[in-house]
Amino acid sequence: MSKSSIEWTDVTWNPVRGCSMAPGSEAGGCLNCYAARMAARNLPEMRSPTTGKQFAVLRDSGPRWTGDVELIEAKLQEPLHWRKPRRVFVNSMSDLFHESLPDADILSVFQAMGKCPAHTFQILTKRPE
Repeated sequence: MSKSSIEWTDVTWNPVRGCSMAPGSEAGGCLNCYAARMAARNLPEMRSPTTGKQFAVLRDSGPRWTGDVELIEAKLQEPLHWRKPRRVFVNSMSDLFHESLPDADILSVFQAMGKCPAHTFQILTKRPE
């Protein structure tokens, strides 16, 4: 969890890492994705905690996702420890509805949110289907 300077949210919570360009958005927002830029910096907290691999790399054309997506199970407990109600931006560094993320992992995130009714969880996606 990290405090946010985004006016419509209090904190960001990233229980999932990794992504790829959403179908049909190659020329739109996904091409200049700030999350891919952050992930391509190869910082330890942006790598997979299980494999150590990067979720994005820097290419001549800019930062690009590897397509790997992973649920970070240890992150599921974070909202349970927040005493004060918060507006939570879920997965600012990924897409919860990524086609490579198993339904069981998505369900795990929703179950974690369901245990925290005091918080307002905000999920943005480029994959509304």
